[in-house]
Amino acid sequence: MSEQEQGQEQKKKKKGGLLVAVVIIALIGVIVFLLLSRKPEEEKERRNVVVNPENVESVLKEASEATPTGYYTVTMNPVWHFPSGTEASTDAVVENVEKNTNDVYFDIVLAEDEEKVLYQSPIIPRGAHLEELVLDEALEAGTYDCVVIYHLVDEEQNTLSTVRVALQVIIEG
Repeated sequence: MSEQEQGQEQKKKKKGGLLVAVVIIALIGVIVFLLLSRKPEEEKERRNVVVNPENVESVLKEASEATPTGYYTVTMNPVWHFPSGTEASTDAVVENVEKNTNDVYFDIVLAEDEEKVLYQSPIIPRGAHLEELVLDEALEAGTYDCVVIYHLVDEEQNTLSTVRVALQVIIEG
């Protein structure tokens, strides 16, 4: 297969992956909307849930009992590729869409060891995005199951709530 054909094949895969990511993010936006709209007297102490394609329906069902008053949408692709553990990703993109009401930052941790922080983002204002991310913690070649923990913040950068999203990090070499 020629380099041009390989390049076209990679572009097709990225577009397909981005479409899946947009659908997942839209579902996550609905979940966050419903979770943020809970009245304080109805809230119980609970752990955050990692939303993934397997549990999105049950999380949506649980969240649908709340009265909606606001929402939050983050757009990102669910698989990030890095040429090496110290180079910028070739496809990592995170956007805080303009229609959101708050700024956000996120941390990436290993799913199996959440004490291991791989990346800490700066604050992402509404309408801004990050791309070509370089991990703060270098990783060896391989595939890593991770969790992106988004922090929705107020004007003083105090965390109002968090959202957890599954992410796969692939270090190529």
